[in-house]
This record gives sequence, structure tokens and C-alpha cells, in this order.
Amino acid sequence: MSTDINIAFAKQFEREVHEAYQRQGSKLRIAVRTINNVKGSSVVFQKVGKGTASTKSANGMIPVMNVSHTAIECALQDFYAGDWVDKLAELKINHDERAVIANAGAYALGRKTDDLIISALSSASTLTIPDGNVGLTRDKVLLAFEKLGGADVPDDGQRFAVIGWKQWSELLKVPEFASSEYVGFDELPYKNMQAKKWLGTTWIPMSGLPIDANDIRSCFWFHKTSIGHASGSDVQSDITWHGDRAAHFVNNMMSQGATLIDGTGIVVIGCDETPD
Repeated sequence: MSTDINIAFAKQFEREVHEAYQRQGSKLRIAVRTINNVKGSSVVFQKVGKGTASTKSANGMIPVMNVSHTAIECALQDFYAGDWVDKLAELKINHDERAVIANAGAYALGRKTDDLIISALSSASTLTIPDGNVGLTRDKVLLAFEKLGGADVPDDGQRFAVIGWKQWSELLKVPEFASSEYVGFDELPYKNMQAKKWLGTTWIPMSGLPIDANDIRSCFWFHKTSIGHASGSDVQSDITWHGDRAAHFVNNMMSQGATLIDGTGIVVIGCDETPD
């Protein structure tokens, strides 16, 4: 009977961790191509080139577009997030320790997902905007917008911009971004501080973006198909009892990876966080 209870507890806990991860563990997973339930240590994303339409003569053969296909391999790594839950400590606290540990595990795995995606974004170097000794300005945003258009990046509602909180604060001073006269009341950034639609793009503020020794923060404006994220399985949890510690060890684990698929779909914007 006790074994059945432990199994039921473990399955319930694993479900709670998975739901927490899906709900709020990662900010960027929705912004990239995803493949789930990968079997093996790697997966391949297909990068499809651009085709050209042509005419044909009467009764002639239809010209072939010869669209290029490139296989982009994404390697998966195993990640773990574990912690101890003391048996007696659970009786002395007035909050749900299981929920706290479940959320902590989901957040840890979610942050790792975002770290992997940011690392893949950082490897892009085709379209860049130098910092110019200033932060994120209106002129930089418009220049990045031009670069995306010039590279024929689709403006189909699947563009995303990931910026630091310093850059988010700077955009709040730009009327076109923060004033209802330009964006309408429903798109005011104050209504939803986690994301906002502007210029056909979902803008997401977050911590953890790369910054160099000169305080130059790298921000990214990209199309969803430019980055791929793969996971081997849903979040898994393992709970074991250690009598010598009178505690459970809760281990959350996930196999995942991210890769750059198309560097021409990403604009890297340098932003000086301490301009002269």
C-alpha cells in the first residue's frame, strides 16, 4: 500500500512540475520552432531556401524552382534540477513545500531552455547594429526593422524581439511604443509587462541576455523559424526517500537543446547600458 502511495505521489508531483514548466517556466519557447518527444541524442531541423516563380512556353515543361534544403542538426543534452525536502520540516511550515519545489524545478528547467535559445541567438552575426555608445533608441528600432525587411524576413505575426529590462525602460520613453495615441489603449505596455505587440512584433523583456565587459547588451529581433528548440521528453521527476537524511530528494530532469537555423532572420542589436 505504501508503495502505491509513493508512486501516486511521484506521478502527481511530476504532473505539477510539467504543468508549471508549460505555464511559466520558459519565456522564449513559444518564440521558436519546437520539436518534442525526440528519440535519440539529436534531431534535424530543415532549412528551406527561397524559390522563384517562372513563366513557361506553350506546351513546355514547367520550370523547377530547385529550392535548397539544408539539414540543421540540434544536439540534446540532459539537465537536472534537484533539491531535498525534509520530512519533519514539511510539518513545521505553513505553505505547500511540494508546490514550492515543483515550481522551483520548473523554473530552473525553464531558465535553462531560455539560456539555450539565447545562446543560439547569440551565434547569429549576419545582421547586426552596433551600440553607437547609446542604448535602445527609436532610430535603432527602425534600422533593425529595415534590416528585417531587406532580408525578406516574413512579417507574418511571428516576429519576436527579446530585450533587457534596461532597454524595456528606454522604450517606455518612446511615444510610438508607450503612448495610446500611437498603439491604442489595448497595446499599452503598462497593461502587460511581460510582452507587448509593436511593429508586428512581440516584444519580450527578460534578464540574462549577453553583456560584454563594456556593458554592451545584445538584444535580438528575429523570426520564429530562425531558431529551433528540441526536447527529448516532457519534464520528468524522480522522488526517492533517504532514511539517513529523513528526507526526500526530488529530482526534475529534461533532455533538450537549441540551435541556430537561419542567421539571416535575426538582427542583433547592441545597446550600451552605461553610455558616456
